[in-house]
Amino acid sequence: MITKFFSKIVVKFDPFGPEAKCARSFISLISPKLRQTCPVDLEVLPKASTKSPLLKVTFKDKTSMEGNPAEQSFDDFAQMLDRHSRQLQFKEDANK
Repeated sequence: MITKFFSKIVVKFDPFGPEAKCARSFISLISPKLRQTCPVDLEVLPKASTKSPLLKVTFKDKTSMEGNPAEQSFDDFAQMLDRHSRQLQFKEDANK
């Protein structure tokens, strides 16, 4: 997953729910170097919470993408993010 263009990350999930695997996989790919430059908002939801789980990424071009980790697989979410990151990489390379 291309994380170079992330500017903000929001993760909300129930650690015992079906969304936990996707959310934890996503969190594990956030490098310590990225955590220094990109704010990561992590919220662990209790079982009785009425809030829905959420994975949301804001890119440096202010584009925001989000998904529900209970309904989307990690691979689908990563492909969606990589598609936009590759577009940003192409624009950056073209401007050099």
